[in-house]
Amino acid sequence: MSFDNRPIFEEEHQVFRDNFRRFCQEEVVPYQEKWIEQGIVDRSIWEQAGDNGFLAPHVDEEYGGLGIQDFRYSQIMIEELAYVGENGFALSLHNDVIAPYISAYGTEEQKQRWLPGICSGEIILAIAMTEPDTGSDLQAVKTRLEDKGDHYILNGSKTYISNGIISDLVIVAAKAPEGITLVCVPRGAEGFNRGRNLQKMGLKSQDTAELFFENVVVPKTDVLGEPGQGFIYLMQKLAQERLVCAVGAMGGCVFAFNETLNYVKERTAFGRPIGKFQNTRFRMAELKTEITIGQNFVDNLVLKLNDNKLTPDEASMSKWWCTDLLNKVVDTGVQFHGGAGYMLEYPIARAYMDARITPIFAGTNEIMKEIIGRGLGL
Repeated sequence: MSFDNRPIFEEEHQVFRDNFRRFCQEEVVPYQEKWIEQGIVDRSIWEQAGDNGFLAPHVDEEYGGLGIQDFRYSQIMIEELAYVGENGFALSLHNDVIAPYISAYGTEEQKQRWLPGICSGEIILAIAMTEPDTGSDLQAVKTRLEDKGDHYILNGSKTYISNGIISDLVIVAAKAPEGITLVCVPRGAEGFNRGRNLQKMGLKSQDTAELFFENVVVPKTDVLGEPGQGFIYLMQKLAQERLVCAVGAMGGCVFAFNETLNYVKERTAFGRPIGKFQNTRFRMAELKTEITIGQNFVDNLVLKLNDNKLTPDEASMSKWWCTDLLNKVVDTGVQFHGGAGYMLEYPIARAYMDARITPIFAGTNEIMKEIIGRGLGL
């Protein structure tokens, strides 16, 4: 069942969707099993995405991007990857979460130095906020920057960093004398070491690592924005990141729903397809309704983001509600698959494991409710 023929999109968006869908079928789907087995996607997929104009399309043309200031194109890519069950190729993390920091806060020299590679796939991005003891509390980071005049000395560690192994440039949130500051640390910097590729419950093909910084020299030219303004920058960009989570969750809902719908139409019990039983039919009807409601809500917020009217409250609402819905959909899908739903050869089992992280990352859903509640003056 298709959920992509929606009034939010215009003809040029459908053309783009067709192109990216073809890219997914030709360059992503054939390699999914390989990526899962090796615990990381191939670098070549990043370069192929860059060759096709699918990396950081919002970046101005002078830096190698397409200059498209329309989040609907990112929405399409997030959805199409979800529709093929690909949760390891962290395209949206690179495109929509990290690259905008450099576009928004980078100096002209930094943009010229990094953005062309970000758009071509030569520079893969990661952002390092989470620490072993801080979680969602960004103001409590212990990673430190010591001011040495024309450079900082960076010490500390980060954990659960997506793209932690494959990344070439990492934006690190650290505490400087001025306050939380964002600095860019390239692959190969002396004193910058990566831990192991962490073994996770889900997202098996997405590399997640610990990062260690021991007396890393960070030139002042690699500070992103103004020293001490890092927390404000993070807060300004987190609304879009949380909407990215909601878009991905809705795409995951569609994938899991369709996998389940196809299964209940084909699997028979007591002489008829299990979809013909009232319990199955009613539950699938409920899920279709909830997915339709969630999709319309998210589409509305995408248009608000395009108009610079998306609020932190709305982004938080979308993040917690849509990721909770995703977990409900995959849980129902496993149940309706019966014993087959527990077998990894069935896509619903992987979707179930991949979905569990979504109420946790980008700020836990409990934090989302705290933000919404404070917005009510409570």
